Amino acid sequence: MRVMSISGGTTAPASLFAPTEMPILALGYSKLSATALALRLPCNCMRRMRLVTKLKYSVADRTSSASSHVDSPAESRPVSRRRGGGSSLYIRPSLSVMKKDREEMREKVYEFLRGIGIVPDELDGLELPVTVDVMRERIDFLHSLGLTIEDINNYPLVLGCSVKKNMIPVLDYLGKLGVRKSTFTQFLRRYPQVLHASVVVDLVPVIKYLEGMDIKPNDIPRVLERYPEVLGFKLEGTMSTSVAYLVGIGVSRREVGGVLTRYPEILGMRVGRIIKPFVEFLESSGIPRLAVARLIEKKPYILGFGLDEKVKPNVKSLEEFNVRRTLLPSIIAQYPDIIGIDLEPKLANQRSLLNTVLDVDPNDFGRIVEKMPQVVSLTKGPMLKHVDFLKDCGFSLEQMRKMIVGCPQLLALNIDIMKLSFDYFQIDMKRSLEDLVIFPAFFTYGLESTVKPRHKVIAKKGLKCSLSWMLNCSDEKFEQRMEYDTIDMEEMETEPSFDMNSLMQPRNDESGSDYEDYDDSDDD
Repeated sequence: MRVMSISGGTTAPASLFAPTEMPILALGYSKLSATALALRLPCNCMRRMRLVTKLKYSVADRTSSASSHVDSPAESRPVSRRRGGGSSLYIRPSLSVMKKDREEMREKVYEFLRGIGIVPDELDGLELPVTVDVMRERIDFLHSLGLTIEDINNYPLVLGCSVKKNMIPVLDYLGKLGVRKSTFTQFLRRYPQVLHASVVVDLVPVIKYLEGMDIKPNDIPRVLERYPEVLGFKLEGTMSTSVAYLVGIGVSRREVGGVLTRYPEILGMRVGRIIKPFVEFLESSGIPRLAVARLIEKKPYILGFGLDEKVKPNVKSLEEFNVRRTLLPSIIAQYPDIIGIDLEPKLANQRSLLNTVLDVDPNDFGRIVEKMPQVVSLTKGPMLKHVDFLKDCGFSLEQMRKMIVGCPQLLALNIDIMKLSFDYFQIDMKRSLEDLVIFPAFFTYGLESTVKPRHKVIAKKGLKCSLSWMLNCSDEKFEQRMEYDTIDMEEMETEPSFDMNSLMQPRNDESGSDYEDYDDSDDD
């Protein structure tokens, strides 16, 4: 066996073993194993032995490499190997190779998306699944939620959401809150960004805020289903300022929860651009601010009527159809929807119909709208049935026109109840039709609760009076009138009309508001 010696300028280390250690190898212990030998040798000796071994391998490598270079220069080529010979099990690719591989895989994903109709133009720079299989799984999950290819194209960034890390946690949380699974499709179509949200960081704080606005936990799902976009608003931004402004104009604090439950879109409205201009316009039209607050409490959705798109044009249309400006506040307060619907064609249709059927002129039509603005939303069929009922009762065209102008509610009352009232009027009260022409509001009073009891008292006392004197007063006033022995001259009362003060009754909880001087100048 050939033993390689150290030469070529390399100096062998002196005194590899201490003199006291030499007899150990010479006293019959030559058969000791390497482990046993290591246990008997001091640490310094072991280190020196390992150094010698390393040095030998190093020299051997150099010799082998030199020999190979001399003997076979043609076969010498750069090969990635570990030291000590033997080829490496892992060859690390360069950064350029890795980048090229990623680009090739991403292009395959893009080809898959284009093949199913998805345009990936907006996905550049977005982290996507590295394989087609993972992307296919993601799209299949979106399909299972009811989303179509068109929905995905409307918001392609949804493809950057992981099924396990993003989608499932968010949907599970919504389900636990009570959002119905049947609404998930529409929910995600309106606000797909929710799939990017963190449940703990983004969603939970919004839910706590809504509960802090006195929205009942059972109503939270209803709020989210109606207005999913609320999950994306900042708590200290639009949501807090809109609520503060409403409280400032007189909306009761204890009504805020109900207002937001019925119309959560308020939370996304800018005060300076939407809410405040709307309130100020109604005030300028003659409705007191506190009355506006009461209207918002009852019908908060009126804040969603576009001021320039709907409200102002509709007010102008009312004036063009002979509604008096002084009665606009009463009309809006009675029927706030009138400033938010497509009003002009409705006014034109109703005026044409009433003119054809009852020969109502433009001025009379204005009086009808003033007394019952809901007439603009009545359908043709029921209106004609009520006209036919009056005709069957024996009223002439002129009498019917006078009755409808005086009490437009006749076009909308329950016909069966009207028939009962008319039968009692003719059989028991034995009055002439002219009495109804003079006071058509007779049909608006409850037969059992008002008409019959008062008529019996009048008949018992033997008094003769008009229908208006008998009915157009409170119960207390009627009792006072029954103390009269005779009626020399009837006490005339104004026709029943809407009372704006009814909107402004004081509330027990209305103390001084902390927001009365609220300034939203920074809101814009």
